[in-house]
Amino acid sequence: MTIPPGIRAVVFDAVGTVIFPNPGAAVVYAEVAKSHGIAIPQPDELNARIWAHFRIEEQFDRDNGWITSEARERQRWCNIVNAAIPGASDDLFEELFAHFALPSAWRVPREAAAAIAELHECGFILGMGSNYDARLRSVVEGTPTLLPLAEHLVISSEVGYRKPARQFFDAVRQSVGCEASEILFVGDDIENDVNGANAAGMRGMLAEFRYVLPDQ
Repeated sequence: MTIPPGIRAVVFDAVGTVIFPNPGAAVVYAEVAKSHGIAIPQPDELNARIWAHFRIEEQFDRDNGWITSEARERQRWCNIVNAAIPGASDDLFEELFAHFALPSAWRVPREAAAAIAELHECGFILGMGSNYDARLRSVVEGTPTLLPLAEHLVISSEVGYRKPARQFFDAVRQSVGCEASEILFVGDDIENDVNGANAAGMRGMLAEFRYVLPDQ
């Protein structure tokens, strides 16, 4: 990846940029549902349900000024699980919620790992800024290739606002200790990552990393 002149800090989005669920979310949902005796649809249909309700939850947050919290993030995923797997029990949800706190549930694309290592070697301040919750801390801390990002880990549920809210990017700037114009924010979402960063005076960049999920 090419770093523009004047950049001192590079902050990466998490899911869809430097970490990807492995296997994919639909595969995990189906396996857990089956273990709880619930018949599930075909993977494509289940994946469509997950993303359809994810978009509903995103619209809810947009309508509410992008305000969030640990409780809100937990409720978000409970709503998504219940919509994707009708009849899901509390135990089923808890199993899924705990699964995605495991470092082993995620994979880092080779290109992303190489970029993080090279930027770290070159002396850039590195960080991560994510619309996730406290589970991300255990994922980052348990993934060696992500450790250079751990010192400046900004999580929406802890900030109180989700991207693309200005308050989120203000928290990123405060974490890395740079002027906004000295920060490059790298992500996979035009609205949340690129436009949100640009509106806050940073430089937003679409991620170049790709990871092909198995069994998808």
